[in-house]
Amino acid sequence: MLASIETKERWLARLELEFERRGDATILVRRAHIGPLRVQKALYPEGQEICHALLLHPPAGIAGGDELEIAAAVKEGAHVLLTTPGAGKWYRSAGSRASQRLDFEVGTGGVLEWLPQESIVFDGALADMQMHVSLAEKACFIGWEILCLGRRASGERFSSGEMRVSTRIERDGKPVWLERGMLEGGSGLLQSPAGLAGYSVGATLWATGTGLAPELLADCRKQIPAEEGALHGLTLLPDVLVARYLGHSSEAAKDWMIALWQILRPALAGREALIPRIWNT
Repeated sequence: MLASIETKERWLARLELEFERRGDATILVRRAHIGPLRVQKALYPEGQEICHALLLHPPAGIAGGDELEIAAAVKEGAHVLLTTPGAGKWYRSAGSRASQRLDFEVGTGGVLEWLPQESIVFDGALADMQMHVSLAEKACFIGWEILCLGRRASGERFSSGEMRVSTRIERDGKPVWLERGMLEGGSGLLQSPAGLAGYSVGATLWATGTGLAPELLADCRKQIPAEEGALHGLTLLPDVLVARYLGHSSEAAKDWMIALWQILRPALAGREALIPRIWNT
């Protein structure tokens, strides 16, 4: 049950979405929100089988003390693509932490694509990002996260603050990917080869579903990022393919992720990748 409110000092917001397969169509059958989180309407640029939903956060940024929660349930056989209209921003905090929690559930044979635009973490931000993906048998999930530490174009570095990240992907209750990390502004880990190696942009892509195979990994490895000097790598585990990127260009990171998605989507979801129009605006 939704139960959060706006206060004078922070936003407490929650968005709940539910999608069903009805005949050949994926339908948004339920949406409920409290606070500044919205989905304006369901979009069908690829036909009725795939529902695109644009997640809107009108304040345009997350400040200290804000708590955002997004829950999406994709029922059996439904296919949903979730994205955002622009970059997310995590603002400098005066002391309170900000958080975003994603809870995704995908039923048997369902497909969920979580493809947000980049997140910019301002110097001095205190941020927690959590994602939990629960998959049924033969469900497919493709998702990515692109993090920009500091505003490099403005000469800003992530010299203070803290970023915590937690990701859990499970199938039938058993984990296929677990990751927790913490990045402290100005810490040695940002420069260490064991950490971010001095890069300001880090990105991760996850893909899991029927169809993962060594041949798919080989095709993905043929994609070389356009950014000179950027680092990248891909790994195929028993039930998830993971891709990593380190560089200074969020645009180059996203272009590489899109190139991988264009290979993975046909293999795992049976559809060619159609770039959402909002990414070009």
